[in-house]
Amino acid sequence: MLTPAFDLSQDPDFLTIAIRVPYARVSEFDVYFEGVDFKFYAKPYFLRLTLPGRIVENGSEQGSYDADKGVFTIRLPKETPGQHFEGLNMLTALLAPRKSRTAKPLLEEIGASEISEEGVEDDDEEFDWEIEQSPYEEVSESALNPQCHYGFGNLRSGVFQRLQDELSEVIDIKDPDSIPAAERRQKRLAAELAKFDPDHYLADFFEDEAIEQVLKYKPWWADTYSKVMASLGKSQEQENHAAVVSFSEDEKYQLRKFVNKSYLLDKGAHRQVYCSLIDILLAYCYETRVTEGEKNVESAWNIRKLSPTLCWLETCTNIHEILVSFGRRVLCYPLYRHFKLVLKACRDTIKILQLGKSAVLKCLLDIHKIFQENDPAYILNDLYISDYCVWIQKAKSEKLAALAEALKKESLTKAQLGFELEELETAALLVQEEETALKAACSVSRQQTPCCSPEASDSEESDSTSSSTTQDSDSEQDECQENGSKTADSLQCPLLEESSALLTDGGGVCRNMALLRSEGSRGKPLALSCAPGRSGPLIEELEDQLKTIVQISEAEGSVAGNHSSVQGRDDCQTPIH
Repeated sequence: MLTPAFDLSQDPDFLTIAIRVPYARVSEFDVYFEGVDFKFYAKPYFLRLTLPGRIVENGSEQGSYDADKGVFTIRLPKETPGQHFEGLNMLTALLAPRKSRTAKPLLEEIGASEISEEGVEDDDEEFDWEIEQSPYEEVSESALNPQCHYGFGNLRSGVFQRLQDELSEVIDIKDPDSIPAAERRQKRLAAELAKFDPDHYLADFFEDEAIEQVLKYKPWWADTYSKVMASLGKSQEQENHAAVVSFSEDEKYQLRKFVNKSYLLDKGAHRQVYCSLIDILLAYCYETRVTEGEKNVESAWNIRKLSPTLCWLETCTNIHEILVSFGRRVLCYPLYRHFKLVLKACRDTIKILQLGKSAVLKCLLDIHKIFQENDPAYILNDLYISDYCVWIQKAKSEKLAALAEALKKESLTKAQLGFELEELETAALLVQEEETALKAACSVSRQQTPCCSPEASDSEESDSTSSSTTQDSDSEQDECQENGSKTADSLQCPLLEESSALLTDGGGVCRNMALLRSEGSRGKPLALSCAPGRSGPLIEELEDQLKTIVQISEAEGSVAGNHSSVQGRDDCQTPIH
C-alpha cells in the first residue's frame, strides 16, 4: 500500500482533507471516520489519520473528486463547532496509530497516574528552566557508564565504533564512545582557545561593512513574526500562529517519510532535549543569515561546527552555557566572526520559538535537507535531526513559549566568552590612535622641512666666499707654489686628522672650515683656528711645532692658509653627502 500525499485545513465548522491519489481506481474507494479516527482507501493507496479533534457524521459531510488533478476533497463536520484543531500541519504525528501516541511502559505501578503524551512529564506542570543543584559526589562516570551516550535524549551509544572512517569529517571529538560528557566539554574549551585568532577578530571588528550588510538581511521568520505581532489582540492567537507558517510540498513529503516514534524521556532528558534544540537553532539562524538564505556547500559545515551538540556531542542543560559556547564558536570558526552576529542569532532564535512548533519544525526540516545532501553529515540526521522532527510535532506550544521567555531573559557579554575581547579591542584602538597621531606629525614635519636649514645656507655662503678668495690668490700661489706646497702638506696631514673628530654635522663642519680660512688669512696659527674653544695636549703640541718649524712671511702665511682651507673644505664635504 502507498501512503498518498495529503493536506488538512479547517474553518470554524468543518475539517477539510485533500488527498492526492493519481491513477487510483475512483470507482472503488472507501472512507471511514469516527471520533478522532479517519481512514481512506483507494487501490493502491491507503491513508489512516489520528486527528487532533473529534469529528462526527451528521449528514453534512461532503466529498468531491478532481479528475484532472487526481485529488479527493472530503469535508467533515466538527463535533464541537468553533473548536480549533491544533497541529494539522504535523503530518508525521497525524499518521501515527492511535494506540502508539502514548509511551506507557510495559510495567507500571498499580494506582500510579498515567504517563502523558510527552513521557513522564506532566503537561500541566510549569517547566522549570533553572539549574538543578545536587550535593557533589565524586563518582567515576566511566565506572557507572562503561559506554558513553549521545544523540537525541542521550539515547544512542556505540554508533561511531562502526563509523571510524567518517568520524573526523562529522565531529571534532575522537572516540566519543569512551569519553564522558565532562571530558568532552574540557576538550572543546581547549580546542576553541587554541583556534581563536585575534587578528581575524580585529579585522572583522574594524572592517565590518560585509557584516553590517548581513545584519540587515531579513529571513523568512522575520516577516512571519511581524505578521503575528500585528495580529496580537485578536481571537484565536494560536490559530494565527499556525496559519502564517506553511510548508512546501517538499517539506510535506519529508514529513510523510518520517517514521513515527514515541520517546521515553525523564525530566533531565527533557531538559537536555529542549536546551540542545536552542543550540541547533542558533547555529541554523547564523547560517541562514550569513548566506542570506542561499544555501551553499559550506552550509552543513557551518551548522554542525557552530553547534557543540552536533560537533562535540555535548549534553546541554543550561541556557546561559549554550549562549556562551555558541558565542565562542562563532568567534573561532566561520568566515564572519563578530559579536553582533551572536546577538542577532539569539534574537532570531527567540522569534522562531515564539512562533511555535510549526516554525521550529520548518527550521528542522531545512537542516535535515542540508545534512541529507551532504556526505557524511547525514549521520547527524540519524543521531539528532530526524528524532527532533518527529518529537517536536508532539511537543507542547506552551513549553516552547516558556523556553523563548527563558532565553529572552538571558544576557551575554563579551567578557563572558573568555577571550579578553574588550582588552583586545581597547589595545587595538590605542594603537590606531597612535598611528593616526604619528601620521599627522610626519605630515607637519614634511611641510616645515624647506625652512629648517639656515646653517646649510651659511655653509654655502662660506664656500662661495672661500672659492672667490682662492681664485683671487691664484697668481700668488703660482709664485709661492714651491715653498707653500711643502708647508701646506706638512701642516695638512696632522691638522685634518685632528679636525675629523669635529665633523659632527654639515653646518658645523662648514662653519669651522670657514673660520679656519678667515683666521689663517690673518696670519694666526692654523691648528688653533681649526678647534675654537677647545684646548688639549695634541693641539698645544701642534702649535709649538708650527712655531718652531714654520717661519714664513705674512703674505706667504695667507696663501698657505687659503690653500689649506680649500683642501679642508673639499675633505669636509664628503661626510655631509
